[in-house]
Amino acid sequence: MLHVALWEPEIPPNTGNVARLCAATGARLHLIGRLGFRTDDKSLKRAGLDYWHAVDVVRHVTWEDFEAATQSPRTAVHGLSGLWLVDNPAPTPYTRAAFANGDVLLFGSETKGLPPHLRERFAARLIGIPMSTGNVRSLNLATAVGVVLYEALRQIEGW
Repeated sequence: MLHVALWEPEIPPNTGNVARLCAATGARLHLIGRLGFRTDDKSLKRAGLDYWHAVDVVRHVTWEDFEAATQSPRTAVHGLSGLWLVDNPAPTPYTRAAFANGDVLLFGSETKGLPPHLRERFAARLIGIPMSTGNVRSLNLATAVGVVLYEALRQIEGW
């Protein structure tokens, strides 16, 4: 199983599209920190998220909660060695990452990306999606998750 983690997502339809990707692929969705929307039944229905019941979603109030929940004996020494930070700019394209079952793909918020302290702490695990024209700095959050998630699944499942 892969894990998709969103750091303080702000836009409900983006999170809804990511949730749909997770429901379609069997990836667990982690929502970390302050959310820019509510996740009660009424709000989810209003946003058209009628498949939310099919999403394996875990809510983490803080980064520390997320880190504690995703630590395992194999990662305890180095701290989340199966974690990939997806953000731009990044020194390594996502296509050069060697994804493995159980990895976590962490994406930042739509307007701020990932916080500098996480980018610095996990600099060796920072990957990005190349923007060949230079006309934009990033893709829509749900699009970016789809690109990287399906590449990870291609590597793991041999598609």
